[in-house]
Amino acid sequence: MQATAPFADLTPDAVLNAIDAVGFATTGTLLALNSYENRVFQVGVDDPQRFVVAKFYRPGRWTDAQVLEEHVFTQELAEAEVPAVPPLAIGGRTLHRGAPPTAVAGEPAPGTGQPHPGYRFAVYPRRGGRAPEIEDRNVREWLGRFIGRIHAVGGRQPFAHRPALDVENFGDEPRAWLLESRWLPHELRDVYAGVSAQALDEVRRCYERAGAVRTIRLHGDVHVGNVLWTDSGSQPGPHFVDFDDARTGPAVQDLWMLLSGSREDRQAQLADLLAGYEDFAEFDRRELLIVEALRTLRLIHYSAWIARRWDDPAFPAAFPWFDTPRYWEQKILELREQVAAMGEPPLVA
Repeated sequence: MQATAPFADLTPDAVLNAIDAVGFATTGTLLALNSYENRVFQVGVDDPQRFVVAKFYRPGRWTDAQVLEEHVFTQELAEAEVPAVPPLAIGGRTLHRGAPPTAVAGEPAPGTGQPHPGYRFAVYPRRGGRAPEIEDRNVREWLGRFIGRIHAVGGRQPFAHRPALDVENFGDEPRAWLLESRWLPHELRDVYAGVSAQALDEVRRCYERAGAVRTIRLHGDVHVGNVLWTDSGSQPGPHFVDFDDARTGPAVQDLWMLLSGSREDRQAQLADLLAGYEDFAEFDRRELLIVEALRTLRLIHYSAWIARRWDDPAFPAAFPWFDTPRYWEQKILELREQVAAMGEPPLVA
């Protein structure tokens, strides 16, 4: 597995050499940051800022055009004074390539006979922060304003290359992939097939009831783990440092994952978020009809995401319970609960 795993030859030397090659003088300080999809490092540099953050993109996930759309979007946000963190433009470019120390980009990689293309990466200024105190209603309103400002920019034009967050991409395709893979235990495969099909039928009914809701450029993965909060500086409050999951989709996708607890709790949290959100962007209440549908799509997509990354040693280490019948029994139960949830009245605002 190690020989073919993604990032297998992305050694510390490779990371430092790549950052040196784009014009920084690295000090040898290197800290791996939490990231499963890509590889992200805090790198010490001989610069007044002292550190930069380097993100090395997972091979084969996004095309260059799709990565650059992420960069352009975050730059648009920064220009609109929205506290996002775009990559640094170095030599007029934000996307770079660096070869591992065992190969030179364009020359055969060891044991493959194929040219090593080099890992694609971007360099960011380091931004610190803490998790937001989501229990505070003032914080929720602030988060709502922040997301509203993102969506005001995201609604100006669509992505041309990034895929949409929709039933096909997050439901039908990952479900079909899972059913054709080895991951589902034999005794649970038919049960999962039936329950997931029923769940996707309910998802479509939710979308039909909502009608033709508007889709815009989104962050795509808004939960408290992806928000950093600062109490001082030129832009105190929340900011995102990673738009790697940015897609086109309905605005409520960037709101529903911040809701938790009982129905009454979620109702109050939604009211606070929208109180801030609608200072900067309109919100179509029909989108509340698809909140549970979006949660269902995330459940199906998440299982396929882990399965497809299993050749990456980081995933068995992080998700050791995934390769067990108990995991799939739990997913079947959750999908059944979602079928019931999608039949209930939506939250109101």
